[in-house]
Amino acid sequence: MLRSGRYHFLVEADIRAFFDRIDHDKLIEMLQQRIDDEPFLRLIRKWLKAGVLEPDGAVQHPETGSPQGGIISPMLANIYLHYVLDEWFENTVKTHCKGKAYLCRYADDFVCAFECESDAQRFYRVLGLRMERFGLEVAQEKTQLLRFSRQDWTRNGTFEFLGFEFRWGRGRWRKPALKRRTARKKYRASLASFRDWCRVHCRMHKDKFFAALNAKLRGYYNYYGIRGNYESLGDFFYHVTRMLYREMNRRSQRRSYNWKGFAELIKVFKLERPRICHSF
Repeated sequence: MLRSGRYHFLVEADIRAFFDRIDHDKLIEMLQQRIDDEPFLRLIRKWLKAGVLEPDGAVQHPETGSPQGGIISPMLANIYLHYVLDEWFENTVKTHCKGKAYLCRYADDFVCAFECESDAQRFYRVLGLRMERFGLEVAQEKTQLLRFSRQDWTRNGTFEFLGFEFRWGRGRWRKPALKRRTARKKYRASLASFRDWCRVHCRMHKDKFFAALNAKLRGYYNYYGIRGNYESLGDFFYHVTRMLYREMNRRSQRRSYNWKGFAELIKVFKLERPRICHSF
């Protein structure tokens, strides 16, 4: 949608502690619009009120929210935001816009694109009020209105969505092109996670260790391996191999590998190399 050049302004928003603030009574009212089965609704009420066991052994009985990690938490959260945000945007926001408007939402992460700046500003002002009506709060420090247009793209800002950083730059033919790369915060967090994992598991038998490591790398590439992000994948692989080299040499009191031997090792065990998994 952004590549079309139709949209010029974005509202990037974040809901503070969304899963902890869902209003149980309003959620049940939303469910009653489509479900005419009182025993089933009563079961959901019990599930929402179920106690949460804390690490210290205490049991908390929440008055609001849907427990993260619960079996149906993602579904209930999507239902709640469908009525709070999706229907409101489609039936109210769009009808009051002078130009085109578009909402892209995944769980509680969403970005709204607008053709006209006045529409974006109006939505930015009323979003917080809409959230408050349903017991939610917009995190102001993570919410912004920015210009993001194919036209005069040098004045644009950048935004992050679902672990990717979006920005405008020059394409192969020196024309404006939408660029995407791994968000820097997610990139550093993934490297730290790999480092900790390697330190814990590096003493496993090599067959099992490299099988598990390759599975983790495949998972990373399957998510971040989109067209235009190969440079970030290459940087990630470079740092992972350096971490792996250090950890493999810590398996014993003596240094086990030089760089030539290490290159042969990862060749034998076929360490997963970066690849693009998604063209769009």
